[in-house]
Amino acid sequence: MNRVDRAFHGQDGAGTLLIGYATAGFPDPETSARVAAALLEHCDLLELGLPFSDPVLDGPVIQESSRRALEAGFRISEVFDLAADLRVKTEKPLLLMTYYNPVHRVGESAFARMAATAGFDGLLVPDLPLEESGSLRAEAASHGIAAVLFASMTTPDERLGAIAEATRGFLYCFAVKGTTGLRASLAGDLAPFMARVRSRCRVPLALGLGISNPGQCREAGKLADAVVVGSALVKASMDALDGGGDPAEAAGELAASLRASLRNR
Repeated sequence: MNRVDRAFHGQDGAGTLLIGYATAGFPDPETSARVAAALLEHCDLLELGLPFSDPVLDGPVIQESSRRALEAGFRISEVFDLAADLRVKTEKPLLLMTYYNPVHRVGESAFARMAATAGFDGLLVPDLPLEESGSLRAEAASHGIAAVLFASMTTPDERLGAIAEATRGFLYCFAVKGTTGLRASLAGDLAPFMARVRSRCRVPLALGLGISNPGQCREAGKLADAVVVGSALVKASMDALDGGGDPAEAAGELAASLRASLRNR
């Protein structure tokens, strides 16, 4: 049982878990580390996004944060350095969100080994189909890392069952159709979708994509074991940065309000 499993296993009575997100290296390594540390004060798990030039799942906010990180000279090794620094200070689960291209460039075995050495507990690769993920899932498992898979409202029942069987740690369910980003409201058919997933899945369910404020977080928390908030946290830090404020403080304040919404629903 790794840290991801323990986080969900120990949540009885603690309410729905909050999974935060930060783009590694945005806007620079030092600030990125401060933002991540601030989020860990309020989040139960933390996703670190590996900047990539063609982020097909991500909306404009995370795309912009990735662009800035890459323009500042971000290197793949920096996400592992960031995780290693955070691991010294926390036992909370750290998740690595990456597209498959960087994994392929490094090599699946080497990438999984580097992630484990840095202290990552979970790996999410949104552009890698289930049918092509077997070898990476095996490499991750051999290093004690949970390979987390995804499900959407358009996933057919048969495929949903296969994904639910293969995922480890939890299943990441999309709260909206499309890319990441801020939404005015969540999908109206979210409850039936989550009930359909729940009936076919034995692992915890996390709900993410488009959740951007405490009200939406509270509603999502009624349906899932964990709520993932990404773009809103990145936007909070980006707005503070562009306005001369403290990105870490801004992200931390939003994370605190999201956490409170899950405890008071």
